[in-house]
Order: sequence, then C-alpha cells, then structure tokens
Amino acid sequence: MGKLFVVATPIGNLEDVSPRAIRVLKEAAAIICEDTRVSQKLLSHFEIHRPLISYHHHSRLDRLDAIVERLRAGDSLALVSDAGTPGISDPGNVLIRYVVERLPGIAIVAVPGPSALAAAASLSGLPTDNFLFLGFLPHKKGRMSLIKRISESEMTVIFYESPHRILKTLDQLKEILKPDRQTVIIREATKIHEERIGETIEACWKYFQEHPDKVRGEFVVVVSGRGKDNNITEKL
Repeated sequence: MGKLFVVATPIGNLEDVSPRAIRVLKEAAAIICEDTRVSQKLLSHFEIHRPLISYHHHSRLDRLDAIVERLRAGDSLALVSDAGTPGISDPGNVLIRYVVERLPGIAIVAVPGPSALAAAASLSGLPTDNFLFLGFLPHKKGRMSLIKRISESEMTVIFYESPHRILKTLDQLKEILKPDRQTVIIREATKIHEERIGETIEACWKYFQEHPDKVRGEFVVVVSGRGKDNNITEKL
C-alpha cells in the first residue's frame, strides 16, 4: 500500500510552510485538496506540479473509494486543507477515518505545521494546559446550547468564527456570560493585519463597535474557564 501524508500548509504567511511539507508535496503521486483553486495558488508559488484530487464536504462516496483504491494500489497521496492542518474542523477528518477503516495498517504520516487553533492558544495568554475546542459554532440549531456550555466550562474554550457572525456571537456571549469574562480574539493570524483583541468579552465587543472596518477576515475566539482568574501579577 501507499502512504497518506497529512500535510499542514500556511494559514496566511507563506514563509510558514516547512521544507519537509514542500518535499512531500513534490514527491506525492497526487495531492488531495479541499478547494483545488485555493491550493493551486500555494503549489504554484513553490513550483509544485502534481495532479490534484478534489475532496470537500460535499464529495460523494465514490470519491472516497477512488482515493482508497489509489492508496491500495501503492500510490502515496498528500492531503491538504485550504489552510492550516487537515483534519481539524475540516472534511479531512472524515477522509482519514474512512481510509483507516478500509485499509487497516496503512501508514498515515503527519507533516505538522501551521494551525489557527495552536496559534490562537499560544497567543491568548489564557490557561491552555487543558481546553475545549468547539470548531465552528453551528449557525442555528444547537448554537445557544453550545454558548451555554461555554459559560459553564471550567476549562478554556476555543472556537472559530466567521466575519458574518462574530458580532452576533459576542452579543450572545455578553448575554449569557459575565461581560468581564476573560476573552481574547485572534484575527487574521499570521497575515499582514493580524491582531490580538481582548481581554474581556466587553472589551472585544466594544472594539468591533468602534472599528466596524475590522469585522472581516478569520477569527479564533478564546474564552477563559468559569471562575478562572488569570491575573498573573497576583499569582507571582
């Protein structure tokens, strides 16, 4: 059998791609992409010319079966997402699970690198010895239940949010959590306009009210656990 390489790619700054990732992508028989148009820009920049296989949330079962057959036949394939590490809140997770079930014993190799989750956790300054990751909050059904879960969590909670819903999310957090709950938002991580916004729900909400032009890009929200005081000065 071939190998399935799970390759992390930049979430913004192209300098974050690793030499190993470039080598693996150049050597793969084909590259499995979430959106071939997005991936092609990255691949062209690094002069990587390999066949592309489209795989996304709406891909049919026969696409998964075709990928499995290529691996069974001995092809080594590389899996990438539009940005960051595949398998974390993206369709790559389903593909990896499917391959594991259909090809027991196959080598699945991590080529680690950029991750919006890891970047936000590291920049937040909030406790990350353990945390709860929620991916993207649902648009409607179950949304308020998750926000209530955030309010009750004793661990730091991290989730992704889009520019279309960040203001709504902050309104809902203010409604259910205390406005002074420690909260940090990382906007456009690794990109030119990267920002770290905080330190409370109220402060984040106020920032976007005063800077409506900043309601764009990609957001990672980090909320401290209930009852956690992260005032480091008092702890020293």
